[in-house]
Amino acid sequence: MRFILRGIAQAFVLLTMFSSLAYTQAPKTIALVGGLLITGLDEPPIHHAVVVISGNRIVAVGSRSEIKIPADATVIDTSSLTMMPGLIDTHVHVVLVGHGDYPRYFKWLDNHEKEYPLSRILDISARQLLMAGVTSIVDLGAPLQPILDLRERVKKGVVPGPRMQVSGPWLTRHVAIFPDNYQYNVTSPENAAMLVDKLADAGVDVIKAHAGLTREDYFAIVKEAHKRGLKVHAHIYDEEAVQNAFDAGVDVLQHVGSAGTPPYNPKLLADIVASGRPVVPTVYHRVWLYPDTINFPERLDDPQFKDELGEPLYSEMMSSFKNFTSLSYFATIDRQMFFGDKSLAQWIGTGAVVGMGTDNGTPANFHKDALWREMKVFVDHGMPAQQAIMDATRVNAHNIMGIPDLGTIEVGKLADVIAVDGDPLLDISALSHVNVVVKDGVIYKGGPVTAKK
Repeated sequence: MRFILRGIAQAFVLLTMFSSLAYTQAPKTIALVGGLLITGLDEPPIHHAVVVISGNRIVAVGSRSEIKIPADATVIDTSSLTMMPGLIDTHVHVVLVGHGDYPRYFKWLDNHEKEYPLSRILDISARQLLMAGVTSIVDLGAPLQPILDLRERVKKGVVPGPRMQVSGPWLTRHVAIFPDNYQYNVTSPENAAMLVDKLADAGVDVIKAHAGLTREDYFAIVKEAHKRGLKVHAHIYDEEAVQNAFDAGVDVLQHVGSAGTPPYNPKLLADIVASGRPVVPTVYHRVWLYPDTINFPERLDDPQFKDELGEPLYSEMMSSFKNFTSLSYFATIDRQMFFGDKSLAQWIGTGAVVGMGTDNGTPANFHKDALWREMKVFVDHGMPAQQAIMDATRVNAHNIMGIPDLGTIEVGKLADVIAVDGDPLLDISALSHVNVVVKDGVIYKGGPVTAKK
């Protein structure tokens, strides 16, 4: 396995040599042939399947016996693999790389700005996500112009990365920990509405409401955002904040129940479920990440990181984990673990619309494996694997990102297709072995990746 990982890491280095080049469009026609196909719909998988792509759209889907492969197609052999829609993560922080201590990380970046401008960090994170099969993301917190620039570089094919919706700086009354340009300080509901307009004028895709906001703030933010055609995501934990955000009409309830809070009162829970408003609990990033890392600290030693991050950032990140159990990020881990199972259970089997998001980039919560680990927690607690996959594809695309052309393998849909080694319906951790990545009809992994000046 270690030799395989080193081979992957070496291949990644070759890929990053083309970071300043624009990826070509994929061949006019691509055919992924063989293996199992999970469509992202609530239906049985298709065996010995074929997916044909023309340009950036899917044009044929079915079994090998039903689909004629065009003579001019570039064929990707997916025999023994599982094909499925590209994964979507609806809570990402590409400005972070999994470093263990926020203040130390931001100070290090300030001291190494020449070697590691923020654009380099963003590019590294974007590549990691895409190579892990995450073809679309919602980024919820970054300095405004750098994150808008990354979105455009990815869109133009200058750097490989997932399709992006971005919030830029979040709105809060508790400015803390992160540098000032990651957050806007709200002083009144009127000021909150003005800040929404500022972000909308700049071109963000969504608004993020963060900690400490008043009930009136939420109402002002939602009203102005909806007037500008933008959804609002709220960073909320305690019951009062959840109630206020829900009553105000916040579109996506993020983090709910994931930081040591007991289950919400039955009336609030029933109202959220009945509304069909999506929740993104982000459960893994503390409650299950902590024991996983204590039990298997070797997960921090992935040699792929060294090639991706380069020196001296790799050594700095590894150094930040030396006193892992005492990191301030895990200061309340006992309480969080006590309520973890109970908090998660309120979203499974209740009919809630659950989206999959990870808060990745936070301490030891790496872009390359955060999403499949998040999904595994849900499956381990009783969610059927097919539902977890649908939540990370169709639900995230339709209910959260608002892109109906995305998230399923159907004729006419956008061509985001991945192939993984194994059957994730049997073992969801098969999602950790991504062999093929096609995004928007362009092959990024597992086929002829080409570049031009």
